[in-house]
Amino acid sequence: MSDCYCCKYVAIYVAMTTHTRMRMCFCSYSDAEVLSFRMSLKKGGKLSKAQKLKQKQEEEERRLQEEEEARLNAEKEEQETLEREKKEKEMLERLELKARECRENELNELRHLLENNHAALTKWKTDSAEKTKCERYMRCDGIPDPSGILTPQDINTYISLWRDDPEVNITPMLKQCSIALELVEELEGLLRDVKDPQEGQKYQEALINLQELIHFKHQLTTEDILKGASANIDTETGNMHTVIKDDNITLCLWANLKKNPRFKGFKFSEAGMGFELPKQLAESDIAVRILHTRYDHLSLLAKISHPRIYTPSCRPLEGTDKIPTDIDLPEQGETKVDGEVKEDSEMQQKIVEEEVQSGQGLEVWKSAASLQSRKNSPHSPEGRASQTQIEIETLRAEGEMTSSSEQLTVMDCSEQVQMVDLMQYTPLGGIFYYDLFHLPPQAHQVNGWKIRQVLDTGLQVFPYRPEKSNIDDNGALSCPPVGVSVMLPDSVVFLETPQVACWDAAGKQWRIDGISDVTYKEEEAKISFKMASFQAFALMQETYANFPFQSWELRPLGQDSAVFTVNGALIDLSIIIQGNQCMLQLEQEKGLSHLKGKWMNSPALQRAMLNAGLNIFVNEYTDKYVCSYCKDPLAEHAAYKQMALFASACAFSWSKWNAKCGAEHLVLQVCEHHSPAPVPKGSWSLYLLGTQCSKKLEITEKNEAFSPDHYPGSKFHSTLIHMLQDNMSTDGISRTKKSNCLFINTVQSLLCATRPLMYS
Repeated sequence: MSDCYCCKYVAIYVAMTTHTRMRMCFCSYSDAEVLSFRMSLKKGGKLSKAQKLKQKQEEEERRLQEEEEARLNAEKEEQETLEREKKEKEMLERLELKARECRENELNELRHLLENNHAALTKWKTDSAEKTKCERYMRCDGIPDPSGILTPQDINTYISLWRDDPEVNITPMLKQCSIALELVEELEGLLRDVKDPQEGQKYQEALINLQELIHFKHQLTTEDILKGASANIDTETGNMHTVIKDDNITLCLWANLKKNPRFKGFKFSEAGMGFELPKQLAESDIAVRILHTRYDHLSLLAKISHPRIYTPSCRPLEGTDKIPTDIDLPEQGETKVDGEVKEDSEMQQKIVEEEVQSGQGLEVWKSAASLQSRKNSPHSPEGRASQTQIEIETLRAEGEMTSSSEQLTVMDCSEQVQMVDLMQYTPLGGIFYYDLFHLPPQAHQVNGWKIRQVLDTGLQVFPYRPEKSNIDDNGALSCPPVGVSVMLPDSVVFLETPQVACWDAAGKQWRIDGISDVTYKEEEAKISFKMASFQAFALMQETYANFPFQSWELRPLGQDSAVFTVNGALIDLSIIIQGNQCMLQLEQEKGLSHLKGKWMNSPALQRAMLNAGLNIFVNEYTDKYVCSYCKDPLAEHAAYKQMALFASACAFSWSKWNAKCGAEHLVLQVCEHHSPAPVPKGSWSLYLLGTQCSKKLEITEKNEAFSPDHYPGSKFHSTLIHMLQDNMSTDGISRTKKSNCLFINTVQSLLCATRPLMYS
């Protein structure tokens, strides 16, 4: 508003009238025009035609002036943007050019580090194997060494001698079984590492024979105890019951001596197990055995009897299809040829294909089966009709195969068979053998002599076949289901309600049909149910229940020491790494006393965690049941190697942008960290890892959208370690150079076993 009296006066006057939107300067008007305008306002607020025309002309001139100013500003901004983009492009080109110039030197330096560590690790493993072999030889305990030259003969001799041993007393028998179980563990380890198929077949046969012999010895011991049942009668019940425990088994025996028709069941309170009998068995000469073995010798038979061929596939969360293969970082121990870095795309493609086909690479190849959901992984038993297979495969590819419950249903031509997929479900806590036997003839006292009928048939199974039962006159089953209850073993963690599966001895497979009236009391850690017959059973848990990970972090605690934390879908855990030893840390207070706070090497810890139900480890079948981000396998594996090299001085963590950067890139948070304390907030920086280039990103975890723009002032590098060195202190770089090869290998093995960049 003008400061002149005229304008101010008229503007105030106009504001008091209905023409409140009129704002114009009257200084350029003549006195007659101002007077005319005032008079028009007094007469009714209407403007004359001349006034309206002049006002319209002024508004048009003002509009054109504003448009011209806007156009000039836009042109100026566009010019500034073009100049800025040109400068940024030139700067990026300079950075990329410099990165390409340094690429060969950086890759050679990384190769040199990896090869030195690989050589030191190989030497340590060789020396350790020689030392272990020498210690084993010096034991002189009569147990054959499975890794020796005379393995088949030694093991067969050991089995034959033990089979012919007439000892049936429970105490020495359990000791012998414990020694045999150690041999079983050694054979299982050799079977896992064997590469020669013929050698593997040899170990497998010896393993099965030894497992069968252990079970046979349990049968002999059971028979021996039951023969003396009448001498150990419980005065309160009139029957015999006993519980025998050691580190490997819990044996519960009950003998029906009183034959009380009102007997319904019995509980072995000290073992946390019990059973219920149908009324028709209460007056029979029977004995019930519940044998809990803390190991599983049946699932191996199922895998051998029903081999499956699974094609590894990648199930991306973001729907990306591309699998880049232009990575030229070699595996640890690989050497360059003629001092040159091979960057030819065809050669790189061939390397990736060979690694995937040989199973040595990290398999992320996609297939039609990758479209199925996490719980939709049925497989066909032997002998299924080909038409049924075609229909199921079609449903798999369309993603239409569903599962109404946590079980695998496979339709047979004659009946419904609910067979357990041992890739999707894992037995936990060992096996429970629930058996019904004929009670052996008992001894009688005659004139100071003990007389007992001797049978050469051994312990006989009491026939109880519900599948052949009929309906009696009252409409009830002649062979109704039998009940059993067990406490969950404290050596395992069930993240979800356990799935009960019974063993089909004829088909050599786990099945879940025939299980009914399941009651699970989580507070008491107790489960009870009924089965169609007396069978071995196991408690199952979904193998990948704790996938995908919500987040993860690898944080240094000192020189050659770090903590690897995984926040899973159902439970969080941490692994302390000290040299080549690992220790599990878990917030759960109950159970797992054999695992928590115990130092062991990485492979031993992984097996122990798997057996305890704490699975955070992947295999070639994981992507069939877990959604994941499809990443370049070689780039991912190279990242784990470099993270392990700097794990003593740098902390690494999960980033939400790893899901948004595409299959050819990886994104993670990194910062230099030397204190055992948690990483302070705001210390993290984001790094983008590619097959050809790595760079520091400008964005943070708080940004709303992903941007590949690099951090101002930062450089491009071909490797992650050279990227990190740009911002590291002298002390931090010194720590990385002092890292022990065993620590580096342990960190790398855990990262490769969990693949956090793929499954979180």
